[in-house]
Amino acid sequence: MRSFPGNSPFSLMKLPPARLEKYDGRLLTIAPGDLMDLRIRNRRAIIAGASAGLGYSSAMALAREGVTLFISARGEERLRNAAETIARETNASVTPVVADHGTREGRRALLMACSEPDILVITCSPPRAIEDFREISEEDWYGSVATTLVGPIELIKAAVDGMAERRWGRIVNIATGAAKHPTELRLLSGPTRSALVNYTVALSKRFAKDNVILNNLLPGLHMTPGLEKMLSDRAERNGSSYAFEEKRLIEFFGMPTKRLGDPNDFGAFCALLCSDYANSIVGQNLVIDGGTIHGMF
Repeated sequence: MRSFPGNSPFSLMKLPPARLEKYDGRLLTIAPGDLMDLRIRNRRAIIAGASAGLGYSSAMALAREGVTLFISARGEERLRNAAETIARETNASVTPVVADHGTREGRRALLMACSEPDILVITCSPPRAIEDFREISEEDWYGSVATTLVGPIELIKAAVDGMAERRWGRIVNIATGAAKHPTELRLLSGPTRSALVNYTVALSKRFAKDNVILNNLLPGLHMTPGLEKMLSDRAERNGSSYAFEEKRLIEFFGMPTKRLGDPNDFGAFCALLCSDYANSIVGQNLVIDGGTIHGMF
């Protein structure tokens, strides 16, 4: 059996380190790294917003591929815990940078830590859900624009020319399904990320010839720590159970899968878009939402 270096997210991450599997009538030993090598070992990656959630799972998937990571978040303790866990589980080099990429100072700190990234993945904690558009203040809008639009744009602008000069680069924005499917609940997230998606796709055409590939991921509901806390809080507030609130949320959004997304699955797709195989995936907006958004394109 052919074996590739690295621990690919496509190599059955949830299985034990090695086990027997039946394939085409034969028993094979399947271990992490046996199925696919994304050919990004020793690349340098900035993952802005990686202490938890989908940013964390994407960082973990890249680390399993042997990528050298520089991960950021605003909260120091959770960020350092995330960096230690990723390094321990993957043996990758992980440098935590306490920074808010929505500020000039935060972006400067990130780029000082890694001035020539090959890979740039950008996300953030989702802005709060909105029940009534009238509750959004002018200050709320400024904060949302800084974190989910201006911050990512400025990071992209700082990194993309160097990637073009080196003739290799991957940029992925982890945005939101609300960028494509507007909903009042996500008003502080959807509009600004729609603008970010527009910006990213426009730039992708200019830099594709330099083998710098820009794409967007538009996630729906995934079982992240933030969502788990929200469901727990709802259950306590409503005098119900966690399982009841989870089921109600899934029914409210009409998810055909009838289950919340797995962050590890999402991280694997992020790693794929950062891989050496993504050369012809240019300016795409991949929705990963369990089929919630109804549409062919």
